[in-house]
Amino acid sequence: MNDPYAILGVQKSDDAAAIRAAYRKLAKTHHPDLNPGKPGALDRFKEIASAYELLSDADKRAKFDRGEIDAAGNEIHREQRFYRDFGDDHRRYGAAPDDLDGIFAQAFGQRGGRGFNARGRDAHYTLTVGFVDAANGTTRRIALPEGRTLDVRIPAGSADGHVLRLKGQGAPGIGEGPPGDALVEIAVAPHPLFRREGDDIVVELPISVAEAVLGTALEVPTIKGKVRLAIPPGSGSGTRLRLRGRGIRDGHQFVQLHIVHPPGEEPELAAFLKDWTPKNPFDPRAGLKDAGFDSPAADAAGSADTGPDPSTGGAA
Repeated sequence: MNDPYAILGVQKSDDAAAIRAAYRKLAKTHHPDLNPGKPGALDRFKEIASAYELLSDADKRAKFDRGEIDAAGNEIHREQRFYRDFGDDHRRYGAAPDDLDGIFAQAFGQRGGRGFNARGRDAHYTLTVGFVDAANGTTRRIALPEGRTLDVRIPAGSADGHVLRLKGQGAPGIGEGPPGDALVEIAVAPHPLFRREGDDIVVELPISVAEAVLGTALEVPTIKGKVRLAIPPGSGSGTRLRLRGRGIRDGHQFVQLHIVHPPGEEPELAAFLKDWTPKNPFDPRAGLKDAGFDSPAADAAGSADTGPDPSTGGAA
């Protein structure tokens, strides 16, 4: 495994927030659900997740920086002088060299020798799930460092950054101490169609000029499957239609219409519009006038620049 700092593109001086932000950006770009069939996508995602698993744990990160563990979290063994350090003067600790319980008890400030108990430390994980799975709820299996697997129930409506606490699934305790907990942070991968607004889902639906003017019925994707939606005649770009109960939990889905013009020239349509007089004339820029943009100064002479905008790399 390569340097985890290099994998995430961060510096050793970066704080936990910067490391977390870098991981989320990479995870959302390289998540296998967003790269179906792409060779190496799963391996790349695993590499990113492993690097973050190490650097997000303050204790592991410190050990890695000190050279005590490698990038995979394995201990780097060095010559130990434990018995020499503690055994030459065993009277100082009140225990014989082979009485390790007594030595540990003394080291941790426990009087009476045996019986040292401590709670195990919490284990931290990050689990990336798809947008639809996070919205509807699902179960995902994660692999623990010691080889165990754990089925994690993702509640419906889980948001990016939500942390699940799995009691007793962390590191084992010392002595009779209880085990720690597993803390699983959810990272929700973005979706190409859906976006979330609270418990509501918003999807943008492109429609043609004819569909907007005449109305139609179209199949619309939702997080719970496709539904057929009636588009009212005379709809315009920005019109929002509600699908009741099709959001997260008790939320709704809103379908926002976007009129798309034909990609090529349409001379018949242009000729019709040139001679067309609407029965209900209206000013599409009335809102601008209400905001005070109807002064003579706004009518200053000048030609519009329809060329590419150099500041946006050629986007008009």
